[in-house]
Amino acid sequence: MPRAKRRKPYDPARTHDRRSRDLLRNAEVATVEVDNPLALEPGEKIVALRSIRNDPLARLHSHRQIDEAQYQAGRAFQSDWEKAERGPRAVDPSRDYVDGGQRREPITEGQRKAVLRLNRAERELGADGSALVHDVLVHGMTMEQIGQRRGLHTGRWKDYFSKRFRECLDRLALLYGFATEHPVPVKSLQR
Repeated sequence: MPRAKRRKPYDPARTHDRRSRDLLRNAEVATVEVDNPLALEPGEKIVALRSIRNDPLARLHSHRQIDEAQYQAGRAFQSDWEKAERGPRAVDPSRDYVDGGQRREPITEGQRKAVLRLNRAERELGADGSALVHDVLVHGMTMEQIGQRRGLHTGRWKDYFSKRFRECLDRLALLYGFATEHPVPVKSLQR
């Protein structure tokens, strides 16, 4: 007769691996450290998977092609764009039908400030830089797609657009306050 297995006592120090192992066939993911939502102590981190398939900014950040300040500046630009955008609204069938047009929503203070920041960013970046940033951060285009859209298919143009986009992210980082204009001087060692 086989011997009965003993159960191991519960050990709360042993962590449970909550990472998903089953990904879609066309998934493109990168690992990222985030705050643990189930943490007992503040500041605990866990490793999570972030989809980078339709997010060129996250792809550049995960491949270490842009730094943290550039990444945060790009996200701030995207946030301002979403706040300022006032596109068409969906029809709500649960509301009563009324003849005539709807009243326009009043512009909030947050939308007004977002538009002012976007206008300043457009002035700082210029027409070409603003169009490049808009294509990548709003439309989600890659450098190859931007080159094809402009009829420039060579690798040199792709490299140019990449370098120009990083320069634009540097300007946005300065504009949004994620970077400083001049590096902080280091005191020399005196003997």
